[in-house]
Amino acid sequence: MAARWLAASAVLGRPVTDAEPYPHICGRLLPADHAHSGRPVLMPRKDCAACAQGRHERRHPRPIPDTPTAPPERTRTMSDNPLLTAALGHAERGWHVFPLRPDDKRPAFPDHTADDCTGRDPRCRTGHVGWEARATTDPDRIRRAWTARPYGIGLACGPSALVVVDLDTRKDGTAGPTGLDTLATLAAAHAAVIEPTYTVTTGRGGTHLYYRHPEDRPAFRNTAGTLGPMVDTRAHGGYVVAAGSTVAGRPYTVDLDTAPAPLPAWLAALLAPAPLPPQRPVVVDLGTGRAAGYVRAALAREVDRVTTAPAGERNRALYIAAVALGQLVAGGALAEDDAQSVLEQAGVTAGLRTAEAYRTVRSGLTAGAHRPRKVAA
Repeated sequence: MAARWLAASAVLGRPVTDAEPYPHICGRLLPADHAHSGRPVLMPRKDCAACAQGRHERRHPRPIPDTPTAPPERTRTMSDNPLLTAALGHAERGWHVFPLRPDDKRPAFPDHTADDCTGRDPRCRTGHVGWEARATTDPDRIRRAWTARPYGIGLACGPSALVVVDLDTRKDGTAGPTGLDTLATLAAAHAAVIEPTYTVTTGRGGTHLYYRHPEDRPAFRNTAGTLGPMVDTRAHGGYVVAAGSTVAGRPYTVDLDTAPAPLPAWLAALLAPAPLPPQRPVVVDLGTGRAAGYVRAALAREVDRVTTAPAGERNRALYIAAVALGQLVAGGALAEDDAQSVLEQAGVTAGLRTAEAYRTVRSGLTAGAHRPRKVAA
């Protein structure tokens, strides 16, 4: 009678005998009743016998006579720059990356907020450009950045069409559920399991689970504790530290290198943004005449700029629109309250949060006021 692989059988929920190759169990959940801790455990690669065998074979390959193997092109040319190699690898997956300060979580660029933007940064000549709009998959831009300094790698979730679930661990031995405990409980409550997906272990021992953003859903935003204790999510407007980076000397490493799975339907339902309350149209009394017609057309043009902007460009579009209308406000052609109300509603309609839209409009109107524009009667 064939013997059973006990751990693999427990994880996969079926008998696994030694008559078959040991399967990969990394990234799968070991049920609580089989774990020493009494809690469900997400199996890491280091505890997967199949991964261990693969590592051994890579380190001790069998010699193949008369078949010299050239190292991959990337290894030959970029072995001395692992951060560049990692950044290019993420970009090849279609993930938009941007530089973080070396060994830090904070973006390297821009070095100022939208409220403090003076336009001196070359990328901000036509309006503030934040880290999300600067994120790229362009290999030439990536090479220029990561050959200049050992930047960490930020990964912009929105432009990359990703939802990243951040499972934290308890610090300093404090009692309570971990992020993995919370997610496992939620999955069980929905009669679901945590399927394998691209997984990163963070510098402090937490876990990032990468999922594809649903194509048929509105843009998900970041959450903090919405799903439960020790669980956050990053989506549009958010970023994560990507594998290959370090923070405070602690590395972020790939624990399961596979394609991101689709975001489970039960998770998508829990993360779906609440529907917007009915928006009352903002009525602006501009009067009649040539000047009023010009201002009315300017309002319509800037509202259209904001509401049709693609994801990742909406905040910047709102800022540019606010600068344009701020010039008219400073020239006396438009009331500031009217410009603020119209643009705020446009920003919220486009998918920005109310507080974010308010700050961006205020910043743009202030910048536009430095260059008044009058409208001929």
